[in-house]
Amino acid sequence: MKPNTDQPKAPESKSDTKPDANDELKSLPLPEVEKKLGSSPDGLSQAEAQKRLTQYGPNEIEEKKTNAFLKFLSYFWGPIPWMIEAAVILSAVAQHWPDFGIILLLLMANAVVGFWEEHQAGNAIAALKAKLAVKTQVKRDGKWTNPEARDLVPGDVIHLRLGDIVPADARLLEGDPVEVDQSALTGESLPATRKSGEAVFSGSIIRTGETDALVYATGKNTYLGKTAQLVQEVETISHFQRAVLKIGNYLIILAVTLVAVIITVALFRGDPILTTLQFALVLTVAAIPVAMPTVLSVTMAVGARLLAQKQAIVTRLAAIEELAGVDVLCADKTGTLTQNKLTLGDPFSVNGIPPDQVILNAALASRADNKDTIDLAVLGGLKNDQALKDYQVLHFQPFDPVHKCTEATVKGTDGKEFKVTKGAPQVILELASNTDEVKPSVEKAVNEFAARGFRSLGVARADQENQWRFLGVLPLFDPPREEAKATIATAREMGVKVKMVTGDALAIAQETAKKLGMGSNILNAGGFADTKHHETAQLAESIEKADGFAQVFPEHKFHIIDVLQKSGHIVGMTGDGVNDAPALKKSDCGIAVSGATDAARGAADIVLMTEGLSVIIDAIKESRKIFQRMNSYAIYRIAETLRVLLFMTLSILVFNFYPVTAVMIVMLALLNDGAILSIAYDNVHYKDKPESWNMHMVLGISTVLGIIGVVAAFGLFYLGERVFHLDRAHIQTLMYLKLSVAGHLTIFLTRTRGPFWSIRPALVLWVAVLGTQIVATLIAVYGVFMTPLGWKWAGFVWGYALVWFLVNDRVKLLAYRIFDPTDAPLLERKPADATDQIAKRAYELYEQGGRQDGRADQDWIKAEQKVWKDEAKAEPQPKAKTEPQPQPEAKAEPQPEAKAETPADLTPQIAKRAYELYEQEGHHDSGAVQDWEKAEREIRRDEPHK
Repeated sequence: MKPNTDQPKAPESKSDTKPDANDELKSLPLPEVEKKLGSSPDGLSQAEAQKRLTQYGPNEIEEKKTNAFLKFLSYFWGPIPWMIEAAVILSAVAQHWPDFGIILLLLMANAVVGFWEEHQAGNAIAALKAKLAVKTQVKRDGKWTNPEARDLVPGDVIHLRLGDIVPADARLLEGDPVEVDQSALTGESLPATRKSGEAVFSGSIIRTGETDALVYATGKNTYLGKTAQLVQEVETISHFQRAVLKIGNYLIILAVTLVAVIITVALFRGDPILTTLQFALVLTVAAIPVAMPTVLSVTMAVGARLLAQKQAIVTRLAAIEELAGVDVLCADKTGTLTQNKLTLGDPFSVNGIPPDQVILNAALASRADNKDTIDLAVLGGLKNDQALKDYQVLHFQPFDPVHKCTEATVKGTDGKEFKVTKGAPQVILELASNTDEVKPSVEKAVNEFAARGFRSLGVARADQENQWRFLGVLPLFDPPREEAKATIATAREMGVKVKMVTGDALAIAQETAKKLGMGSNILNAGGFADTKHHETAQLAESIEKADGFAQVFPEHKFHIIDVLQKSGHIVGMTGDGVNDAPALKKSDCGIAVSGATDAARGAADIVLMTEGLSVIIDAIKESRKIFQRMNSYAIYRIAETLRVLLFMTLSILVFNFYPVTAVMIVMLALLNDGAILSIAYDNVHYKDKPESWNMHMVLGISTVLGIIGVVAAFGLFYLGERVFHLDRAHIQTLMYLKLSVAGHLTIFLTRTRGPFWSIRPALVLWVAVLGTQIVATLIAVYGVFMTPLGWKWAGFVWGYALVWFLVNDRVKLLAYRIFDPTDAPLLERKPADATDQIAKRAYELYEQGGRQDGRADQDWIKAEQKVWKDEAKAEPQPKAKTEPQPQPEAKAEPQPEAKAETPADLTPQIAKRAYELYEQEGHHDSGAVQDWEKAEREIRRDEPHK
């Protein structure tokens, strides 16, 4: 019998294959489905599952893999390869066999390098994504296990809960209805409710509820598998890639224009048409950035591997570039800024109810199997581990981000049924019948807990008459992550504003923000209810200036990011829950933190595999380094193209002389492109501000370097012909070596903004450039496909190129001051007599800014201690006795009363000392330097001229 692989069935089934077999299993009564699948609510045995896995194959949609040989041949197909191939054909027609051989060899070499680098990049990304394999709960041999979703088979029983991505097509077993987000499959914007017996499809997301389900189709036989072409992810092109491609188009247009001029003049002069066409084609090839796609992919892949070593998996390569420009990071509080390790405090109860009873009823509305941090904290608060054994939970409704509560139906020790619920206090108060009686005291308790940084959990109980009675409030403390404050301060120094986003009450958010040094301007998202209100300029300005947002619902997160993006910000978003998924998808760079749900990880661009936020800073630094490398490559590529094109065009038009041959041009292009791949590993310094594409600066710097290169080339041409009286064949070799050496030296100019020695190049870049230049020098010295030059003239060319390299470096610095000016350090031109005024004004600005500069806080407090100590030695100060001595943990905290208790005559001394400390720390706090510079400008403006 031929095995049926189109429909799942029991091993003994001999039914014929039908095209709509899975559609039938989707609609048949559940008992019949179980019979056809040879399964039951108890699932399969491990042995049977392994047997079916062999029969049906892995539960995954096979990606269309291109044949490696056909992929290699694709490097010979396209506009650029066509031009090179045309040059090969024209060389053969003109019987220029040396040109024919070398161009053909270099064409093959370009294809091999491009194919290999792309293959390596693809393997790297595949390996990274393999770390994100989705796992699922499956019942095997009567026990719940957690295999990878790819091991599912028809007949398996799986458990689905809030945040899970449905791993295969399945029928829901007995249980509560669940809400399923099928937008990725059907385009429906609202979740659909699915009841027992109904089907859920692979790729959809559980939004509320939890239940068991019976798998009836896997892999290519799922609804998703059959319509994969409709939901395949489209590879997006980032802002930076678009900018670089625009540069490529600019170079091509320039090359084609100049080549057209050359051909027109050559025809007018009566030059051989085949030779002219061959040269024109090769010159066009040299001008086109052939290596650009390879350089981009290699640089991105290298960056992704470096981030993977730091436990950050990149799911979309373009996100690395987007991250370089992020200037606002919306961070989910719970689990991201805090440890998500809740501890239970002393409960508040109403009407004399014993606190133990409040905890007991909350514990009955909890479930340990869900591994929910709130549930585990409540259960951990029970004094007696056996307290729940006499109760039978008949029904449990899990937490969801919309209703914000859990609920359970319980049979007590007396056999009577009752209900318990726990959740957000305002939600539980709305349910309770005794709200009017207890609301004032409950709100007071909640506010008191919030002021101490505790989250509050309301608890209620309903007896048989179904009247809910509010029992009390459980305080839960979620301490901030130890490294979160330093991470936020570092982000601020790098020009990234971190905004807290939390569903907690306003007071809790403010307390947490205070502890993390984030600022106190926290908005209550409850006022965002009116969607049209988001369009008002006033609210947009409030959102932009806010330090964080409290009482946030999922739709609020989406709107916050939308408003920030419309205000011109590049927005990053961190999150871990299913309710974060829409915002993660909406943001320019979504970051799923460690332990995130499948839905959050699926929506994110970067997934963190370790706890904490510090890896985000590493990712931002790495993305900015990548941006700098690509920026260097863009300037280099434009400068070199202008140099070759302008020099060749002017030589032909003015002197009627081809200064290099077609073969020389191809070798120049491919040798340089081969070495430039190593820029992906180069050492660079990232900027302490978000990166943005400055086309004015890039084109300006590259144009200056290109024109200076043309001047240098004509200088050597003049020396060779008029001073040393070399023949034209030797001059061609001379110019080839000069263009090759000077071209590669340009890499060391464009890779730094300062002098070329300011950043040491990576060893791999140094070796690559030195290696290709040794090859180029040997070719010129011994005359491979050209007239031999000899070591004497080769040494002269190297010396000439190095002298111009030093000149070009000075010119580059001047060009940067013109096209991208930056202010000189203000401290260098600060006269001593204005220091006191500047220091006082800088501190006033710091005060007005809410004391938000983490490093400045520490410097000010440290300076104040020093000045008070010195002052006390000179003359005892009465106020010093009442001055509170900061505790060790308070050093990073601003002291609100510092200004009031500091005598006016000591303020300049303290401010000056704080600024000295700031300088000693290496100017690590951008806010402090901004205050100082702003103060200096004001003092300079107001100070009378003497």
